Amino acid sequence: MRKLIIGLMCVLVSMQVALADDADIVQVKKALESVAPGAKADSITATSLPGLYEVTVGADIVYISKDGRYMLQGDLVDVQAQKNLTEAKRGVGRLKLVNAVSENAMIVFAPKKQQVKHTITVFTDIDCSYCRKMHGEMAELNRQGIKVRYLMFPRAGRNSPSYDKAVSVFCSKDRNAALTRAKATGNIEKKTCVNPVDQHMKLVERLGLTGTPTLMLEDGRLLPGYIPAQSLGKLLDEGQS
Repeated sequence: MRKLIIGLMCVLVSMQVALADDADIVQVKKALESVAPGAKADSITATSLPGLYEVTVGADIVYISKDGRYMLQGDLVDVQAQKNLTEAKRGVGRLKLVNAVSENAMIVFAPKKQQVKHTITVFTDIDCSYCRKMHGEMAELNRQGIKVRYLMFPRAGRNSPSYDKAVSVFCSKDRNAALTRAKATGNIEKKTCVNPVDQHMKLVERLGLTGTPTLMLEDGRLLPGYIPAQSLGKLLDEGQS
């Protein structure tokens, strides 16, 4: 009988906690709506800090108190574990956004003989000198088993020569060859067609990117700027261990 009573008490406590959590989430959702009307949370989860919830919207993360009164924008760091908990979660959000883009809407350079060991996504600008330098090492990247998926980020914006080149590449019969030629010479025959460049640029805005090349790794981490092929291969291999 005593065990039955204890069991019932545990069930009642669990129900109370669940109800409290539901009430907290309602307040957190109201707070999010008040500061960002129309924003829909992808997830709302309790943090290890009592009374504080983590709210993810795409790759953006904020923290809101359970009563909905306070909101924090910044990184939550586990000092003991030396781990940035917020950045790890941002990576998950970035991956979700980027992987929603079909590879048919990217330009992909994959190893032909070697097994693919790593896949990186690179936001590139045809008129960016370091983007050209990186592309010049594509054979070495592929040799190391690195698959490169390109998304276009013409930094000069829409209706610029860089934007027109990006569109022309996607409208070419052989997009890979067209991109290589455009990066090598800076020129490409102007073409128009239905293309994903605007979709890429919206993604750039969503991710808050500002420079090229920007590399996104398999865990969603971002690496800004050019990295020599050998160094990049070593970095990816070490990250996998």
